[in-house]
Amino acid sequence: MSALGTPAALASLPARIAELVRAQDLTSERLIIRVQFALAATLAVLYVLAPRPADAPMRLFAPVPVALLAYVFFTSVRFALSRRGPLPGWFIIPSIATDMGLLIGLIWAFHLEYGQPPAFSFKVPTFAYLFVFIALRALRFDHRFVLAAGLSAAFGWIALLVLGVIVSGPDAITHSFVSYVAGDKILVGAEIDKVIAILIVTAVLTLGAMRAQRTLIAAVREEAAVKEIRRFLSKGVADQISRSESLIEAGQAAEREAAIMMLDIRGFTPFAMRVAPAEVVKMLTSFHARIVPIVRGNGGVIDKFLGDGVMATFGAVEASQTAAADALRALEAVLVEAAAWQGSLASLGVKEALTVNAAVAAGPVVFATLGDGDRLEYTVIGEAVNLAAKLEKHNKVEKSRALVSAATLALAMSQGYRPAVAFDARRGAAVAGVSVPIDLYARVA
Repeated sequence: MSALGTPAALASLPARIAELVRAQDLTSERLIIRVQFALAATLAVLYVLAPRPADAPMRLFAPVPVALLAYVFFTSVRFALSRRGPLPGWFIIPSIATDMGLLIGLIWAFHLEYGQPPAFSFKVPTFAYLFVFIALRALRFDHRFVLAAGLSAAFGWIALLVLGVIVSGPDAITHSFVSYVAGDKILVGAEIDKVIAILIVTAVLTLGAMRAQRTLIAAVREEAAVKEIRRFLSKGVADQISRSESLIEAGQAAEREAAIMMLDIRGFTPFAMRVAPAEVVKMLTSFHARIVPIVRGNGGVIDKFLGDGVMATFGAVEASQTAAADALRALEAVLVEAAAWQGSLASLGVKEALTVNAAVAAGPVVFATLGDGDRLEYTVIGEAVNLAAKLEKHNKVEKSRALVSAATLALAMSQGYRPAVAFDARRGAAVAGVSVPIDLYARVA
């Protein structure tokens, strides 16, 4: 298996996924550096404040402060370089070996500090910090660095053992555990046990890091996929899906009082026949970029992009006590923005006179999940949906920019809505597809 940060591993991933993995890797490396600073600070505080044995004098240039200063220096160098971007493996691995070398050198210095035989250094509790340095590398999702830390510690301890034997001479070696613990002898088997413990811990953490690598890649893939998919869904619908505590199935439905807004671009067909598809998309994108924020800003959800039209819902995805009022506030803002958009069309090379018509209707709807087990879609069903679509088409008859049923306007006003511009009353309008005449209110400008 290729290491997570290696070119071979990243080359097999899509570019955007590989970039996300690199970002996570850099975040992990910076986390390690912060932990290293915290570790150095903790050790420094303990060195200064902790009760000290009578035979352990404190000196500025003693091995402990010197080692800590060197450790902070190398950590600061890594921190500065990490600010510029990901640190390459060829730099991190030697820096790990340097850290381990400093710690093992500090352990070796103990017998010199106290004027004891080399065997003294093998018994100091500072040995346990080797495991801390190894575990620290498990914070990053790259098993290479865990291996580098563990092998550096193991080989470093073996080198320390060999150096101790050479300096002390063969007479310093004992086969008695009691002599080892109570005296100044070196028990080779005990030191080999320490090396084995280091290697076992390294192996366990390496396996954990390898599993974490696979989990990270899967999670990054999933996160990227979810982000992309959410862009194809209305925000409210995406939130409903993410918050659902159970598996969403076809046929699930909820009845709600909602308002529906229909928008349509008049003159779109001749424009689309004249220009290239890319220009059509450019024009529609410029329209949607202005309209969608208004709908969302007023608590609405874009249900569908209907070619040259838009269907938005208020209070359908999530229940609302002000759905009709929110819809009419959005309608007013949409008409203002649509007029500005129409004025900008010349700069997009649009010669046709494109205008935006709208309609709003409120009433009971069913917010439902349709489809089968493999393909689901949220949709809104109800008379308010049908009426809004019919009213939008009826703008041609009334020569209006927007139409609202009288019942919808009355409901919106009961919810706190006050028109910024007066509507024109159209009493007893005969709307195609509606069985009886209905009272409407129109906006003509």
